[in-house]
Amino acid sequence: MVEHVKERLSVKKLREVVGRHGSDSLLTSYVSFPNKICFETQDDDEEVILFLRQHPIVNLPWIITTILMLTLPSVFVFFPPYANLPANFQFVVTLGWYMFVFGFALAKFMGWFFNIYILTDERVVDVDFQNIFFRKISTAKIEEIQDVNIQSSGSFETFFGYGSVFIQTAAEVSQFEFMYVPNPDRVGKIINQMIDLEEQEKIEGRVK
Repeated sequence: MVEHVKERLSVKKLREVVGRHGSDSLLTSYVSFPNKICFETQDDDEEVILFLRQHPIVNLPWIITTILMLTLPSVFVFFPPYANLPANFQFVVTLGWYMFVFGFALAKFMGWFFNIYILTDERVVDVDFQNIFFRKISTAKIEEIQDVNIQSSGSFETFFGYGSVFIQTAAEVSQFEFMYVPNPDRVGKIINQMIDLEEQEKIEGRVK
C-alpha cells in the first residue's frame, strides 16, 4: 500500500512538472497525460505521460499522390490500350484502379495512425507498425536512458514545429527514434525532466 501511494505521489509530481498539453482527439499527434489512451503491455499502475505520432504534415505527400492517382482515369480515355477497350472492360479496369488507390491510401494512413511513441512514468515505448499482421513494440526503462538528442532541420520543419527526438539507452534497443514529432524541444525537455525525477527518487530511496 505504501509503494502504491508513493507511485501516485510521483505521478502527481510529473503532472506539476510536465503540465497538460495537446488534444485528446482520435487523430492527435501530441498530448500529455491523455485521458483515454492505454496500450497492450501497460501495467495496472502505469501512467501515460506523453503520447506521440508523427506530425500530420508528413501525410501531405501521400495525400497529394492519392489525389493525383484518382484523377488518372479521366486521362486514360485518351490513350491506348485503355481507350480501345469496350466500355465494360474500361469499367472493370477503372474500378480496379480505384481499389488500388484506396489500398495505397489506407496503408499510408494506417502506417501513420498506428506508429506511435509513448512515454510513461516508468518507460519509453515505441510501437512500430509494419502491416496489419505485424507490429513491433520496443521498450526501455526511464533509468536506462543515457542521452537525448533533438533534431529539427530545414525551414519546413521549423515553420510547422516538428522534428525528431533520438533517445540513447542501455536497454536491448540502444536507440529510440521519435521521428517527425510535434514540439520536439518540449518532448526532449520532458524526457530530461523525467530522468531528473528518476534520479531524485533514487537519491531519496523511493521506488516506483
